[in-house]
Amino acid sequence: MKKWFIPLILIAVIVYAIYSTAVGFNNTAVEYEANAKTAWSNVESSYQRRNDLIGNLVKTVQGAAEFEKNTLTQVIEARAKATAVSIDPTNITPENLAAFQQAQSGLSGALSKLLVTVERYPELKANQNFLDLQNQLEGTENRINVARDRFNAAVNIYDIFIKKFPNSVLAGWFGFDDITRYKANAGSENAPDVEFDFN
Repeated sequence: MKKWFIPLILIAVIVYAIYSTAVGFNNTAVEYEANAKTAWSNVESSYQRRNDLIGNLVKTVQGAAEFEKNTLTQVIEARAKATAVSIDPTNITPENLAAFQQAQSGLSGALSKLLVTVERYPELKANQNFLDLQNQLEGTENRINVARDRFNAAVNIYDIFIKKFPNSVLAGWFGFDDITRYKANAGSENAPDVEFDFN
């Protein structure tokens, strides 16, 4: 057996081990990243469902006699802003996510005000179509919360994977970056003050 043969085998084994590690890392990171992006798409889909329901709710409320036009206008404008802000799953940056959350929070606030205002309209509170939409909106808010939690869970799996050594080195080589998590809005840890006007 020639002397150069053993070092050649060792080099081949080392090269194969490095190649296998790199391929395994890349394939797993791609899978985890894709799962996180899919989870984000589900978040946006849940918000889209809410936007669609709000459109129907606004149409139902518009039929009520002398309903506050200012409140409806606020909801319509907030909905337009919310639908105008979307995030490409390949570009979930802190800035993009903050803009998305701000637009959705504006819509949530306007919608809350609308639903509180409805308390003064017995004909709306008795309208079956309105009640159905209100129930669907409540269910959709729960879906949104679940979708955001699932997105954060998928991001967590991905981020932990790319930050572990030696994966952190390979992540830099292959261009895998952190994905921003969905965070609660500032001040959301405090219970909101809701005032009902019964006059």
